[in-house]
Amino acid sequence: MNVVYNSNSYAIVAYPVQQGFELVDKLGGRSLYVQGSVAIGLREAIDSIPYEDRDEASIDSLLDDYCVGAARPIVFH
Repeated sequence: MNVVYNSNSYAIVAYPVQQGFELVDKLGGRSLYVQGSVAIGLREAIDSIPYEDRDEASIDSLLDDYCVGAARPIVFH
């Protein structure tokens, strides 16, 4: 498990063995685990942001799109 992105709003945790990512919406208290083709698509979407435009706002906006309607609330037991 490796934290590969961390902003005030989001974190991305990579799980290399499972070839997946966990997207953590810090402000919304939600998370979404993706793997396989969805994880590959996420990586390609981040890589497609031009380097000069790749900042916290652009990545957070992309993660907003991924998490809308799919992320689950984080529940503590």
